[in-house]
Amino acid sequence: MPNDSTAFVDTNVLLYAQDLREPGKRAAATAWLAQCWRRRTGRISTQVLHEFYANLRKAAPGMSLPATRALVQRYRAWQPWQVDETTVDRAWALQDRFEFHYWDALMVAAAQQMGCALLLTEDLQHGQMVDRLRIVNPFLLGPEILDTPA
Repeated sequence: MPNDSTAFVDTNVLLYAQDLREPGKRAAATAWLAQCWRRRTGRISTQVLHEFYANLRKAAPGMSLPATRALVQRYRAWQPWQVDETTVDRAWALQDRFEFHYWDALMVAAAQQMGCALLLTEDLQHGQMVDRLRIVNPFLLGPEILDTPA
């Protein structure tokens, strides 16, 4: 059974938290991430961590390479899910069942394997349920939902 406040965080949320060009999305992403850190409920996968590293300096052009690496290292505290053969097989099944793009299906599979209740992303349909995993667009709904009984 998923923990009601455990949130798998998509790469775009991590990136928007660093992007000065998008102040509204930056504020929303920052609020969600702060809540995940405070509650110790943030989750990611190696896929998300690698995408974050590869794109961080585009989102935050002034960030130095050492600062970029330090931020990526900080998110290692969330013990990223290691994408393995089982995750890929589950992603393929999700891809077939929901017609997700492969990379989205891989993220959903990792979130499910980690027992997450929420997947924070703007790339999938807000409010959609994928078995027990709820898709939440963090730019439409704030982290206060974690304080509201289901």
